[in-house]
Parts: sequence; structure tokens; C-alpha cells
Amino acid sequence: MRCKLTIEYDGTDLLGWQRQPDGPSAQQYLEDILDKLNGEHKEIVSAGRTDAGVHALAQVVHIDLNRPMALWKIREAFNGNLLAQDAPVSVLSVEEVDDSFSARFSAKKRGYIYRILNRRAPAPLLKNRVWWVPYPLDIEKMEQGAAYLIGHHDFSSFRASACQAKSPIKTLDKIEIARQGEEIIFTLEARSFLHHQVRNIVGTLKLVGEGRIPPQKIKDILQAKDRKAAGPTAPAGGLYLNKVEY
Repeated sequence: MRCKLTIEYDGTDLLGWQRQPDGPSAQQYLEDILDKLNGEHKEIVSAGRTDAGVHALAQVVHIDLNRPMALWKIREAFNGNLLAQDAPVSVLSVEEVDDSFSARFSAKKRGYIYRILNRRAPAPLLKNRVWWVPYPLDIEKMEQGAAYLIGHHDFSSFRASACQAKSPIKTLDKIEIARQGEEIIFTLEARSFLHHQVRNIVGTLKLVGEGRIPPQKIKDILQAKDRKAAGPTAPAGGLYLNKVEY
């Protein structure tokens, strides 16, 4: 029985999605529970690997069960065990899927949001949830800069050195920037992303928003195909995987 699970997690104290030898991960929490249900180890496949500190509002994974179970029992079995461990992970929904379904390879689009808290006062209640920027950012200029990134490009300038993708060429379908109260929300969508691509884009557009570089400089940075040409990597805590489409 193969099932598609939609999960959320607080990445603050996790070493990311992927199981690690030296600390907790979302994958480890879920696989340990699946091992109990199956009586043997089976890997859980996700739509994407989030980094340490990155959150998920709607990560998608698939699991294989050795025996049929009611969908609500699967969800309750996972959440009951997660609660007992005080794990920062929750299973939102469970759907039965065909054996050909892959959380990773069947995905058609992935979406992320990035939250900047743009106010003078610090935000103790939002620690590890947003990037606090205490000086004004010009959204219109950031939007002008972001426009150069839409479409099919070589994103080497926004790619982490540790990225394992075979090619730096990606198609960015959407990038929107909007103010919601005291927050500035970046929304990005693509079939797939490079390692740190979203955080590097946000970190670079922040330089535009504070007036340190002009919007048109983004075009030059993109064409440079050199990570050193772009801005800093935005902190992990402001990033959320919020959508996977199939």
C-alpha cells in the first residue's frame, strides 16, 4: 500500500529533511515510525530536501506499507508517535496513491515563501520564523530586480557551492513580493530549485531593496554565472516549503 503524506514541520531544531548521523531530521522521525508499522526499514521519499532550519507548511512524501490500513489510522499512528516524542513534525493528511506515484519525481511544481519582518523593533516571538530587517526596504525596486530572474536561465550565481544538481539551468515560473502588515513575503515557484537558490535570491534582492545595488544589477549578476557576484544567503529561518503540485 503506497500513500502520499502531506506534512508540516518546524525546522528550527532539525538538521533538515534528510536523515543525518549527528542530529534529528524530519525524515528520521517519520521513518522510525514507519519501521514500527512495517516491522522493517523502508526509506521515505520526499518532494524536496529542505536545509537545517528551514520549515515546511506542505512537504509531500510517499510511504510504502506492508499491509493495508485505514487512512485515518495511518495519520493517527504517525501523529500519536510524533507527539509522544515531542517531535516538531505533524502529518496533515494521508492519501492512497498508485505504486507509480513518486513524491519526488511525479512533482510538477514546488513553491516556497520567504518572510522578512521589516520593522525597527526586534521580534522575539518570531525568532527563527522570519528574517528581521530593521531598516526600510523598497518593494518596487525589489520587484524590478526580480523581473530579470523570471524564466529559463543559468542560475549559477544563485547556486550554493555544495549543490549536487547536474545542471544550474532552471526555469523560475513565479516570483512575487508583497507587503503584509510589517512583513515582506517573497513567493517563488518552479519545477525544481538549486541548493540555496531561493535564499540567495532573497539575500541579493534585499541589497536592491536597501539601495545598495540598482535593480538592473540583477541582470548582470545572473549573466555573471558566478556565486561571488550575488548577495548573501538569507537566513534559513525565514524560508518555508509551502506547495508541491502534481
